[in-house]
Amino acid sequence: MTEETSEIETYKIVIIGGGSVGKSCLTVRFLQGRFIQDYDPTIEESYKKKITIDEKPCMLEIIDTAGQEEYRSVRDKYIRIGEAFLLVFSIISRASYTEARNLHEAIRRAKNFQAVPVVTVANKADLDEERLVSREEGETLAKKYNSQYYETSAKNGSNVTECFESLVREVRNLKAQQSQQNPDENKQEEKDKDTDSKGGCCIIL
Repeated sequence: MTEETSEIETYKIVIIGGGSVGKSCLTVRFLQGRFIQDYDPTIEESYKKKITIDEKPCMLEIIDTAGQEEYRSVRDKYIRIGEAFLLVFSIISRASYTEARNLHEAIRRAKNFQAVPVVTVANKADLDEERLVSREEGETLAKKYNSQYYETSAKNGSNVTECFESLVREVRNLKAQQSQQNPDENKQEEKDKDTDSKGGCCIIL
């Protein structure tokens, strides 16, 4: 591993939302630039992607979670370990909008109501003629939790890259704020991470 690679920051991003909102489609569109036509319910998938945002490279660990209720325990585990969240609902499903509100609260509770980067995503914007959730409702939800809001289409790619990039910027901004507030504590955390990486430990998701 080169020195340059070892210095790249890694961000653990969790894609979360109700069932059939297009989480996997958004993930694949972002990673591979293609649209999944056939729906296949996800249990849990994880991916890695190196990207450069604002001229600074980083590695994304993206966890695509299941939206089905029977996988709730798995989803809750990733809420606890996630560093940042792409919270997805569908503009053609009011139930998914309600679920997004509940998930916002679940994230806040899991993080002890401390600041956590979240971007709220209203997917399936290409189906505007079937819309059941207004843009105003989506923006109101995002504003309540101090979250950026995007309306996306995994089908045509609209705003998909933008919402991921926005989430990375949110992570970086929060890290910068925390570093200024607790410089000694953050130095110790970085030292601990360096020690763990040298120990050869790996996590299989």
